[in-house]
Amino acid sequence: MRVDRIKRLSMQAIDRYGAKFTADFGENKKVLEQVSIIRSKGLKNEIAGYITKYIKRENSSKELASEDEVEVESDVAETLEDAVVEVAEEPEEIEIVEEPIKESS
Repeated sequence: MRVDRIKRLSMQAIDRYGAKFTADFGENKKVLEQVSIIRSKGLKNEIAGYITKYIKRENSSKELASEDEVEVESDVAETLEDAVVEVAEEPEEIEIVEEPIKESS
C-alpha cells in the first residue's frame, strides 16, 4: 500500500512540476519543500527518491532511443555505400559485322 501511495504522490508532483525536477536527489528534495507540504521527513525522502529514479530511467530510455536511431542511420549509410555500383562506360561505337550463314550439310 505504501509503495502505491509513494508512486501516486510522486507522479502527481511530476505531472504538476515536472520541469523543476532533475536526476539529483538533493535538488528534488528542495523542490518538494517548495511545492508541497510534507511533514514526514521519511515520506519526503521516499517521494524524492522515487522521482529521482523515475527521471533517471526516463533520461536513460531517451539516450538508448537516440543511440538506436544513430545505429540505424549508420546501418542505412553502410547499406547505401554497399549499394553503389560502378557503371561501366558504354563503348563509343558499336561495330556490327555480318558473317555469312553457313549451311549445314
